[in-house]
Amino acid sequence: MTDNSLRSVTVERVGSGRFTATNSRGGSVSFGTGSGDDLTPVELLLAAIGGCTAADVDVATGRHAEPTTFSVAVAGHKTDDELGNRMTDLQVTFSVTFPDGESGDRARTILPRAVKTSHDRLCTVSRTIETGTPVAVTVSDTPDEGA
Repeated sequence: MTDNSLRSVTVERVGSGRFTATNSRGGSVSFGTGSGDDLTPVELLLAAIGGCTAADVDVATGRHAEPTTFSVAVAGHKTDDELGNRMTDLQVTFSVTFPDGESGDRARTILPRAVKTSHDRLCTVSRTIETGTPVAVTVSDTPDEGA
């Protein structure tokens, strides 16, 4: 792996049940546990799936025509069974339209292939989920504040 392969965020608690994730470029997103209107971690996961594949598809089709509508719905069921809490039956649905004319026709023709290529090869988020990448969790050695 190269230094260019590393991706990271830092999650900080900003209040009871509220957090902010910040990347190395200074971008951030706030989220919560579901007690308010903030997105939850599961909703962020769904957004990441949809956002990753939407970005791939936008690049491929946007070379030909600017979409008149572009929406990606991502849904699944939260399950708690012998395997623990997880999401099942994940579904990604694209609703994209392009203007009439030759460039819109080209974009419409490319759309199904772009969606398939993103799903099968390009989208790091859904590819990671589908391949079942292990997650290592550790606790760093931090001194107790009261000690």
